[in-house]
Amino acid sequence: MEPRPFTVRVPDETLTDLHERLARVRWPDEIPGSGWQYGTDLAYLKELVGYWREHFDWRAQEAQLNEFRQFRVPLAGIDLHFVHQPGVGPNPLPLLLCHGWPGSIWEFHRLIPLLTDPARFGGDPADAFTVVAPSLPGYAFSFAPNQPRPDRVQMANAFVELMTGVLGYDRFAVQGGDIGAQVVIRIAAAYPERLTGLHLNFLSRLSAVERPGGPTPEETRYFAELDEWLRESTGYQWIQGTRPQTLAYGLTDSPVGMAAWIVEKLRAWSDCDGDIERRFSKDEILTNVMLYWVTGAINSSFWPYYTARHGDWTAAVGPPVSVPTAYLGLPHEIMRPPRSLAEPIFANIQRWTEVDRGGHFAAWEEPEAVAADLRAFFHDRRT
Repeated sequence: MEPRPFTVRVPDETLTDLHERLARVRWPDEIPGSGWQYGTDLAYLKELVGYWREHFDWRAQEAQLNEFRQFRVPLAGIDLHFVHQPGVGPNPLPLLLCHGWPGSIWEFHRLIPLLTDPARFGGDPADAFTVVAPSLPGYAFSFAPNQPRPDRVQMANAFVELMTGVLGYDRFAVQGGDIGAQVVIRIAAAYPERLTGLHLNFLSRLSAVERPGGPTPEETRYFAELDEWLRESTGYQWIQGTRPQTLAYGLTDSPVGMAAWIVEKLRAWSDCDGDIERRFSKDEILTNVMLYWVTGAINSSFWPYYTARHGDWTAAVGPPVSVPTAYLGLPHEIMRPPRSLAEPIFANIQRWTEVDRGGHFAAWEEPEAVAADLRAFFHDRRT
């Protein structure tokens, strides 16, 4: 299981094929004046695709990705891709960073330097981390056609093996959002002796919490937001979790269809006040989309949703998580539970921080806030 160095280099023919598809897109109509009400806005998508076709430079984004040390290693029946960026400091703490859907390791492109070399940004080198950031199995460069599709439990097991068996870190820190949060929670529940701490910016497990008879105002607010989310915002989960193969034909064949599916979530889930480019530039948006397009990984990226609906993930049951835990709450996260609902599940919450900006893509939207909270939480947990 010796890691092999990996460099991103998309074949020229893949990029040529993409541009040919972008040049002959067949646009749907749109209810006049509807904007984003029924999904991705037609005018914005035409603008984005025009930029994609005429101005987007994949090779420049590829070079930016290749500034990180990347590897692949056979684990869990696949070739797992990961960034392994050494920390610059006297005692860098190994940190496993886990992304979610529809994200990728690209979410971390501004966060990783803040963590690995804090002195470069005015911080204390004693707070440096050595970052390990895998592409989730089935995502981007952790995908190959017809490979096994690990669920969250298998992902957690594979990442522990990566950290301990492959890279030799007996103990390490973990951080995650979205599906990545669910994976690192599983690691904390199953391998507590391996962890120095658990850092989260997303607490989706709390949707299964039993509703209290006399809720506090914060709990009432949370359950109202949860009900609205379940009613209006989970259509993508139902199709990805029940008929992913059917959806995959359209998105695998059409780069515009794929972009529309991903862009709508980037806008809806981020702290952008309806203007997606307040948070993400066109280059950033398209780089994330490209990691799904050039690898053909959109279908396999749906698999965690299917397995979650079909009962093969047990991380939400069992004893409370005992690992020292920190939570970073962002105001535009898609679910914002109060601490009172988290404590029955996370029995050792030692830090609960709420900031005034940011949404679901915390590491991408507010990398400085995430880095600061990680440094503060793990400052005295480096042994």
